[in-house]
Amino acid sequence: MVLTSYLFAFDMIKLREFLNDFISLFYPRCCVGCGKALVKGEEYLCLSCLFEIPYAGISEQKWNFLEERLSGRIRLQFATAYLFFEKEGITQQILHELKYRGNLELGMKFGRMFGKELMKGRFKSVDVLVPVPLHPNKLKIRGYNQSEVICRGMAEVMKIPVMNNLIERIVENSTQTKKGAEERWENVQGIFRLKNEELVKGMHLLLVDDVLTTGATLEAMAMPFKYLSEITISIAALAAVN
Repeated sequence: MVLTSYLFAFDMIKLREFLNDFISLFYPRCCVGCGKALVKGEEYLCLSCLFEIPYAGISEQKWNFLEERLSGRIRLQFATAYLFFEKEGITQQILHELKYRGNLELGMKFGRMFGKELMKGRFKSVDVLVPVPLHPNKLKIRGYNQSEVICRGMAEVMKIPVMNNLIERIVENSTQTKKGAEERWENVQGIFRLKNEELVKGMHLLLVDDVLTTGATLEAMAMPFKYLSEITISIAALAAVN
């Protein structure tokens, strides 16, 4: 009986592999980075693009460029990013695939990779992941929050909860794209409101966004915590402009 079950499971695996290979003849899976057809064993990105991913490697660097950039603006414990962002680069392709093409699995995958990096040292003390919220109107249109998708992947590895009801976005501001530093800050003034501070007293919160440019959005999100001395705030972005 056990042998029969094993053989059946093995046959199903082989059948699934055959069907995937057959389907890919007509509908080849393409690399998110360069658009070339992926070969067996490759997932989302071809080997060439995998080698080109610009990992930031700053999570264990004290006083890294993000902590320096945000210094004095908010009460901050740590700040980090997993990837460097360059326009037209591989990181932008990854973010666009998640944000505009609904590739949630890709977002989860990079979230898990980011989570593994954060578990190595300074960020072990984080208690809760808090994604940057979308305004309800934008969430309704898109159907998902890309920052929350990244958080879900991180949470699988870090074994901590994702809290998406702690902060709400009360103003539907325009996109930050193509805005200068001062315009970005003015665009996010007063757009977030703290809802459930009692739930996180004494905790270390990690605020998570998909991409950090000037840091204006995450800074605005951290503002409601400004006078809560019992809460520790850190910041993480999947990608950041260096």
